[in-house]
Amino acid sequence: MTIKTDKNPCCFGILNSVFPVSEDGLRETPASCFKCRYKTECLKTAMGGVEGIDVHEEILDRAYESGAIGFFGRWSKKKDMHRQKKIMQKNTREEL
Repeated sequence: MTIKTDKNPCCFGILNSVFPVSEDGLRETPASCFKCRYKTECLKTAMGGVEGIDVHEEILDRAYESGAIGFFGRWSKKKDMHRQKKIMQKNTREEL
């Protein structure tokens, strides 16, 4: 994961700035981000954190609602995501 530096813009790696939920309930990158030279690294950084796991949970829930994944598959993946979140949060606390 990339560490925010003075060279990066103030919105760098902030998920709700670089990948907000649109009016239709799906996430999309704003047009202003397309011309930024940091866009790829920024989005990877945003998705690499705890909030990124939340986005993957949203995708998993939509897949379950549409019938693309079954109950046990969803349950198993959610359990794994929850475990990953706990590990990330623990590591973040230890760094402070």
